[in-house]
Amino acid sequence: MTDAHFHRNTYDTFLSLEGREVAFFGVHPWQSAACGVSAEEIAADLRRRIAENPHAGVGEIGLDRLKTKNIPDLQRTIFETQLALAAEFRRPVVLHGAKCWGEVVKACQPFVGRIPAFLFHGFSRSAGLLPEIVALNGFVSVGPALLNDHAVNYRDMVKDLPLDRVLLETDKDWSAPLEEGAPTQESLLTDLAHTLSRLKNCPLEALSSDLSANTARFVEALA
Repeated sequence: MTDAHFHRNTYDTFLSLEGREVAFFGVHPWQSAACGVSAEEIAADLRRRIAENPHAGVGEIGLDRLKTKNIPDLQRTIFETQLALAAEFRRPVVLHGAKCWGEVVKACQPFVGRIPAFLFHGFSRSAGLLPEIVALNGFVSVGPALLNDHAVNYRDMVKDLPLDRVLLETDKDWSAPLEEGAPTQESLLTDLAHTLSRLKNCPLEALSSDLSANTARFVEALA
């Protein structure tokens, strides 16, 4: 089963797909101010990495309001720079948009048709943005919050997601040793799939088929 978003280190994210892993390279908004280099230097480094890795995407990139009330200009510049590189190389993108998904969607809209697909990782806003996400050829990855019985608003949002736009994610660093009793990547994905199947009132076999098809469509530019 595909894990649409997990970590190997601070800067890279990976998509596991049919026994292989697909790397995504980019500067996360939390690192944009701390990395100590200019947007031009970041662009040069990212250009090199994606040129050297023709089967890699761009991510996790985006905007964030969790740590600051206002989005710094440098964070916006770095995000837009990375979107432009993804468009130049025609690579799919994994997005971050904590407390500012509307602005992330707006920033992505000029790249429709040039960036092949977008994955909205950790998306938790109301379903009102879904038509705009679909128009971007966007997908939404559903994570462990789905397993929280008290996450009523999140589950309601997931119920509204079109089945042809859903992926599953663990959003965990699987290179770190597991704590005793902690779920494995496979068992967590299985729990997510069963819960999603119940919420969407969709047989597990049919859901698994949809998830596989969605994954293939998200990464088809990297084939």
